[in-house]
Amino acid sequence: MRPEGRAAGAIRPFDARPRATTRSPVASRRTDVGAITREERLAGALLGLLVGDALGVPYEFSPPGRIPSRDAIEMTPPPSFARAHGRVPVGTWSDDGAHALCLLASLLESDRLDLDDFGRRLVAWYRQGAMAVGGIVFDVGIQTETAIHRLIDGVPASQSGASDEWANGNGSLMRVAPLALWHRGSDEELVQDAHQQSVVTHGHPRAQVCCGLYCVWLRRILEGHAEPWSEAVATVRRVYDGSPQYRDELESEVRPDDPTLGEGTGYVVDTLRSVRDVTASEASYEDVVRAAIVLGNDTDTTACIAGAVAGARYGARGIPERWLAHLRGREIVDPLLERLARRG
Repeated sequence: MRPEGRAAGAIRPFDARPRATTRSPVASRRTDVGAITREERLAGALLGLLVGDALGVPYEFSPPGRIPSRDAIEMTPPPSFARAHGRVPVGTWSDDGAHALCLLASLLESDRLDLDDFGRRLVAWYRQGAMAVGGIVFDVGIQTETAIHRLIDGVPASQSGASDEWANGNGSLMRVAPLALWHRGSDEELVQDAHQQSVVTHGHPRAQVCCGLYCVWLRRILEGHAEPWSEAVATVRRVYDGSPQYRDELESEVRPDDPTLGEGTGYVVDTLRSVRDVTASEASYEDVVRAAIVLGNDTDTTACIAGAVAGARYGARGIPERWLAHLRGREIVDPLLERLARRG
């Protein structure tokens, strides 16, 4: 997940808007998923995040015109495709999955959101490869790396993330799904914690709002709501009623009702919009993550975030067995998943 911090022009200026479309991606295709248990949704979300990340790794940095045809997108790309991270074994999650697991492990160990503990785990990932498959770190966003160096220098985790407008990459959004899976508090508390975990690396209110909206959206899916995106939007609008700064970011910059299509870039708003689009227009886990990768650009992160949503919606059994069989690092994730399942 490097596009959040490519040095020259990888993220569109924040006042530029993607092409308009007449298609409304918010009207989700109806699928009968009511029989899926909460435990299956929890497992689906976490495994879906990691599978989507690993599936997207070889295609990272490629523009949409270079991505293989949709039905050719697999853990091992077609032989003619010049894959990214060529030395990384197939089925390996990136920094996206590792940071999500760092957050989950911190939540499970601390039984609360402890920013300093989480920050220490990010440093352990960066220095020792904690939560990385095989202990190998092969990708990191510039904004995240800068924040980690501040943590190493002794800056408190609550202050380590940059808060300027250009600090709106998708590095805090890519990892936040476990918070929604673990959280038992109110919607207001969930949103507040989503904000707080963001500031460790991405302190701007826009990144915080995207994390808050995403977490409530994922919660509504776990609860089995028919229109989880719309209900999540209504919830965060209520939560932000007394917070003009966050409400302005939601309405003026995130614009959750805007049907403009996402483009798979590393800008946090575009990432969230891209995930909204592919999950609304597709009817299976496989189709969702392939559609995320077809967008090109930050393929691992878009597929990671969309994979958590699709995994929660369709359950772990909705993830193709061939992709689960290729997923490396099960010795890392399975104990965390068991603890999460016991917590309920």
